[in-house]
Amino acid sequence: MGLSALAGLVPALIIGAACIAGLCRGVDVFSALTAGAAKGLRIMRDIFPALVVLFPAIYLLRASGLPEYIGALLRPLLSALGIPEETVLLMLLRPVSGSAALSAAADVISRCGADSLAGRTAAVMCSSSDTTFYVIAVYFTAAGVRDSRWAVPAALCADIAGFLSAAWICRLLWG
Repeated sequence: MGLSALAGLVPALIIGAACIAGLCRGVDVFSALTAGAAKGLRIMRDIFPALVVLFPAIYLLRASGLPEYIGALLRPLLSALGIPEETVLLMLLRPVSGSAALSAAADVISRCGADSLAGRTAAVMCSSSDTTFYVIAVYFTAAGVRDSRWAVPAALCADIAGFLSAAWICRLLWG
């Protein structure tokens, strides 16, 4: 039995161990599983409208060419801050879409090289930030939060701090 076959057994072993632990504690495992599934479906029902709005909005943003236009406006400022101009699109897309940001990072890496400053900076930027709007939409909806107040500006400030830190650290280490 190969390592990949053992890796395929891990989920079954975890579920089996949880069932055995529940039985040892006197828990009605089937009722607990169905209650958990019902709660998961309720959360999905609450989250689904946010996802239905978010994914087409991401597609429209990318198709509009707006990120490229904003990137062209920001290039001089980012250049003054020591941020590689190849990462502009990545920084604009990362708060909105993880897959679009990974696509932008892959493009930077394929154009500039994995060992280039821009390629390394793109990789570190992807690792030092998250998809802000997706996270806020999903978790706030799941928690029933209707007013995000300062969460979006604070999260975007954290994204900017992560991007700046990534660029400066990469420039320090490999610049």
